[in-house]
Amino acid sequence: MPGAGGRIERVTGALFAVSDLHVSYAENRQVVDGLHPGSADDWLIVAGDVGEHFGAVERTLRQLRERFATVIWAPGNHELWTHPADPVTLRGRDRYEALVRMCRDLGVLTPEDDYPVFHSADGPVVVAPLFVLYDYSFRAPGTNTKEESLRRAYDVGVVCTDEMLLHPDPYPDRESWCWARLAETERRLAAIDPALSTVLASHWPLVRQPTDILRYPEFAQWCGTERTADWHVRYRAVAAVYGHLHIPRTTGYDGVRFEEVSLGYPREWRRRGGEPRPMRLILGGKG
Repeated sequence: MPGAGGRIERVTGALFAVSDLHVSYAENRQVVDGLHPGSADDWLIVAGDVGEHFGAVERTLRQLRERFATVIWAPGNHELWTHPADPVTLRGRDRYEALVRMCRDLGVLTPEDDYPVFHSADGPVVVAPLFVLYDYSFRAPGTNTKEESLRRAYDVGVVCTDEMLLHPDPYPDRESWCWARLAETERRLAAIDPALSTVLASHWPLVRQPTDILRYPEFAQWCGTERTADWHVRYRAVAAVYGHLHIPRTTGYDGVRFEEVSLGYPREWRRRGGEPRPMRLILGGKG
């Protein structure tokens, strides 16, 4: 049954994760050129925002799949954009489904495939890539409704490009798409063997706390949903992987390790100093 953790592969390598590669930037493409496994058995989670153009996403995932034993992709908002310069003009769910078909052609696992089982030193762990979007429930401070929260964002000039380029078709709005994805994803996660732990990998953080350090708090409404706030506990996560915020760090909530694995834009990673090393070790390998 899809999502039940039935696809078992014995491995001796490590599970790494990265997100927000944004390969439209030449500097970031050079960083991707330097992403290599430490062993032939290493896995890589790619937690969204590879790029905005369908072809660039395909080329990058192909490149990574040629190097890593297993590549697991979860979409970010940028892959779901219908960019005016992209020859692939699909919108909304049709675009997502085309991305899934492309990944399957490459041998890259998606949120629509059986969740694979990674065998760490501590036992088997189900790796679950998630696609759940957001529903504006991380509202701007002092607001009570989506309408008020969006008005605040427009007033201060902090508006996510999703409002122009991420189309929810055939759903009436993005939150309706989010709620449909939540229902399907909860069904699949609940089907995982309760004896197994998980790594939950989503582009958007499962809890709101990571957004508390955003420079512009109004942006949080495009960063997740309150309805996933207990998933890391309910579905026995040993780690939760996410990106989107471009603030790479390790935090913990309810005893669960949260890993923000973004590369981000060149202007951002240059400020951190040194050579960017965006791949984060999640399980296995050497700490």
